[in-house]
Amino acid sequence: MQMGDTVFMFFCALLVWLMTPGIALFYGGLVRSKNVLSTIMHSLSAIAIVSIIWILFGYSFAFAPGNALIGGLDFVGLKGVGFAPNPDYSETIPHTLYMMFQLTFAVLTTAIISGSFAERLRFPAFLMFSVLWGVLVYSPVAHWVWGGGWLAELGALDFAGGNVVHISSGVAGLVIAIVIGKRKDMSHTAPHNLLMTLLGGALIWFGWFGFNVGSALTIDEIAMTAFINTNTAAATGLMGWLLVEWFIHKKPTMLGAVSGAIAGLVAITPGAGFVTPFSSVLIGFIGGAVCFWGVFFLKKKLGYDDALDAFGLHGIGGIWGGIATGLFATTSVNSGGANGLFYGDISLLWKQLIAIGATCLFVGVATYVIIKVVSFMFKLRASEDEESLGLDLTMHGEKAYQD
Repeated sequence: MQMGDTVFMFFCALLVWLMTPGIALFYGGLVRSKNVLSTIMHSLSAIAIVSIIWILFGYSFAFAPGNALIGGLDFVGLKGVGFAPNPDYSETIPHTLYMMFQLTFAVLTTAIISGSFAERLRFPAFLMFSVLWGVLVYSPVAHWVWGGGWLAELGALDFAGGNVVHISSGVAGLVIAIVIGKRKDMSHTAPHNLLMTLLGGALIWFGWFGFNVGSALTIDEIAMTAFINTNTAAATGLMGWLLVEWFIHKKPTMLGAVSGAIAGLVAITPGAGFVTPFSSVLIGFIGGAVCFWGVFFLKKKLGYDDALDAFGLHGIGGIWGGIATGLFATTSVNSGGANGLFYGDISLLWKQLIAIGATCLFVGVATYVIIKVVSFMFKLRASEDEESLGLDLTMHGEKAYQD
């Protein structure tokens, strides 16, 4: 065990933990003032719920020895998870620290989903959905990619969670948004506090350094490349979104800037430790542009109400990032990776497409089944009166702002 790596990973875990309060503020500013607390409660409760189920079952199903589809029961209740390193994952940091680092990813993924159904899903239904989805969807997908499952065996690359976090949360959000339907007055919705959204976005960007750089699990050349790539893709994502927005809508907006930065961050996540900094410029820029298309054109064309664009940013950005990894990855950056299409090998691109397709299919079907099961246990959607009064008062009995 190395003290330097342990301190580094402890700090990265804290950074990723901070991303969920960042999501709470980012989402909270985007809804109407009568729904800000209920929206923030989704993220705060995700921290509690996922933390508990991760200790009880989630970590074991994701990372304990098992089969190609799901982990076993060896780590249930953290049995066998101690301070000594687990060489299957890292030889230089405590196993308990690795577990906590992965916990922050699971928490964040559940919080991201909540943006799709903001202002209309009832709180009890969200709590039950979070329990079932975390165990039955997140943990298996994490096992496929990072726990020795079939996507790892296939050779698909996902450095920090393009499939596990972003595609899975985006697709899950899209499915729930379609199942519960549109907000009654969605044409009259507008962000109530963009400064809150900016603060949340800044915390997300800051925390993303722990998210991507920490996924190297040590401070080395790959980690520093991931550090550079993360910031670069965020910057070019911001510019890619703004330039398209400026051209089409004639004005560059602050919300567009922060949304573009997040789009760039999502896009670089699967390839952060596998691509060159120059490639990250292209990946981020295209990520910003393609997510703008998803938010302003695809959503309108298909008519779904992804309230805060969980699918538009994370689903679409994650899909592009997975494809981009299959194009731009190079063993000159990471010898443990593979060469992509632009470095002479098309096979990685096919593996990435298989991973993306399998994740979308599994997450989509499983999420649909789970939300239908939850609907038999709890009423999913707020009533028209509850929507009209706002979920802050009707679900939680409080207001964010006093008259």
